[in-house]
Amino acid sequence: MTDPDDPNEDPSKPNLSKSPPGGAAFPPPPLPPMPPPPPPSAPPSSPYGYNPGPTSAVPPGMYYDPASQLTLPAGVELASSGRRIGAYFLAIPLAIVTLGIGYIVWGLIIWGRGQTPALQVLGMRVWRPDARQNASWGWMALRELAAWIIEGICLIIGIVSFFMMITGNQRRTIHDQIAGSVVLRDPNHILAGH
Repeated sequence: MTDPDDPNEDPSKPNLSKSPPGGAAFPPPPLPPMPPPPPPSAPPSSPYGYNPGPTSAVPPGMYYDPASQLTLPAGVELASSGRRIGAYFLAIPLAIVTLGIGYIVWGLIIWGRGQTPALQVLGMRVWRPDARQNASWGWMALRELAAWIIEGICLIIGIVSFFMMITGNQRRTIHDQIAGSVVLRDPNHILAGH
């Protein structure tokens, strides 16, 4: 015998409370077992000193910046692309105002602090992550001469260097690559003693 249909029942919705014909109810089929989770992936490899990774011990007074994969001094940050572009364009009026020779002398004096005149005005410094210190006078001389000679001679190289800076996670130009350096924003002069 079958139960009569309920007149108040919506025919478009299935009635799950009723047993199938014959009176026997079937349980739903069991779900297949879940596959095991994938093993954790290894951190990306990069040149020595540039990616200690979050699993390595970070020295006191430093922090790991995951965006750039660099260990940086506490209280500073990687200089933004906008600041780097601003420093480039600020160098032009500074050189004009100081009649060129003043800019060169100013630069020779502050290269030992890891700065150029424009970087000094904007509160930035050139940092060598592998040495964990400001770029020395010699590294700054190499960096600046590379910028003037290599990027100044060929416009295409200068454009490539610019795009490397705005698209790279460490915002490094060709002359930064040559000197093994990055530019940091140091508004509180934390790196003045390094």
